[in-house]
Amino acid sequence: MNAPIQKLTAKDYATDQEVRWCPGCGDYAILKTVQKLMPELGVKKENSVFVSGIGCSSRFPYYMNTFGFHTIHGRAPAVATGVKLANPELDVWVITGDGDGLSIGGNHMMHVLRRNVDLNILLFNNEIYGLTKGQYSPTSPVGTRSPSTPDGSVDLPLTPAVFAIGAGARFVARSIDTEMKHLTRVLTEAHQHEGASFVEILQNCPVYNDGIFEAVKDKKQAPDTRLVLENGQPLLFGADNQKGLKLNTAALAFEIVTLGEDGVTEADIMVHDETNKVLAQMLAELKGPEFPVPVGVIYQVPATAYVSDVYSQRIVVREQKGAGDLNALLRTGHTWTVE
Repeated sequence: MNAPIQKLTAKDYATDQEVRWCPGCGDYAILKTVQKLMPELGVKKENSVFVSGIGCSSRFPYYMNTFGFHTIHGRAPAVATGVKLANPELDVWVITGDGDGLSIGGNHMMHVLRRNVDLNILLFNNEIYGLTKGQYSPTSPVGTRSPSTPDGSVDLPLTPAVFAIGAGARFVARSIDTEMKHLTRVLTEAHQHEGASFVEILQNCPVYNDGIFEAVKDKKQAPDTRLVLENGQPLLFGADNQKGLKLNTAALAFEIVTLGEDGVTEADIMVHDETNKVLAQMLAELKGPEFPVPVGVIYQVPATAYVSDVYSQRIVVREQKGAGDLNALLRTGHTWTVE
C-alpha cells in the first residue's frame, strides 16, 4: 500500500542559512511569498531549481530548500537554459535584478525571451545597484545621484516590461514586493504559462534607493497611482474606480478621464486584452506621476516552448539519421595530424 503524499508547507522550502539582506529590504517579502507559493504549485520539491546571477537578489537560491545554482554576473538565463534542456522535467526559476539581468546580462535575457525557453524569470527592480554600494543601474531615473553619477544620471532608463515585450517575451507581468496576494496570483499565472514568463517585481532598497516606489505602494496613494490589470476588464482606477484610461484615437495615446464628466461612461474606457501586443506595449510604457503604474499580467500569448521544439527536432533527426556517434563525428571531414 502506497504511503499518502505528504503535504508540504512554506517551512519545507526554508533553509538553515541565515538570510542576509539589509533590514527592510523588499527581498524578504518576495522570499516569503515564493516559499509559501511553492507547495501549492504541485511540483515535487526535488524537481525545483533556482538559478541566479550576481546581486542582492541572487542570494535567493541559498534560502530555498531546493536545488539551485548561484552563477556569474548576468549569465543566469544561459545556465538555466542548459538546466532545462538537460532535464525538461525540472521546474526552473531564474532570480535576477535590474543590473544583473538588464546590464551585463541584457543579451542573455533578450535571447532567452525570444527563444521562449520554459523558465520562470523573476526580475527584482529596485532601480539601483545595491550589492556594490548604490551605483545607478539601467532602470535608474534620469537625475539619479549615486557614487557613479554624483551630479545625476543623464542615461535614459530602460523599462523592464517594455524590454521584455520588445525581445519577444510571450508572458510579461509586473507586481510589488510587499503585495503578497497580488504577487502570488501573478507568479501562479507565470508558472502556468508554457514558455518563458517574465515578471518584474518593484522592490525597495532601503539603503541606497529607499522609497523609490512609495507612491505605488502606499495604501492611501495606491488607488490613484496603481492600475490593477484584469484581462477583459476596463482599465479603471481611483478610490471608487471613477477614473479610467481612454484611447485618444487621434494621438494614438492614452488619456485619463473621469466617469460622469463630459459624458464619459464606462463604455469609453479601454478594456484590457492581454493578448494585444500593441496595447501591452502602451501599458508597459505608462509611468507616474502622469499615469498610474500598471501591475498584473500585461501581455500573455502562449506558444510552443523552446525545449519542446528542441526535443521534437531531435526525435525527427534520430529517425532520419540514426543515433549519433561522437567518436565518428570527430573523425569526419577534414582532419590533420600535428607532428
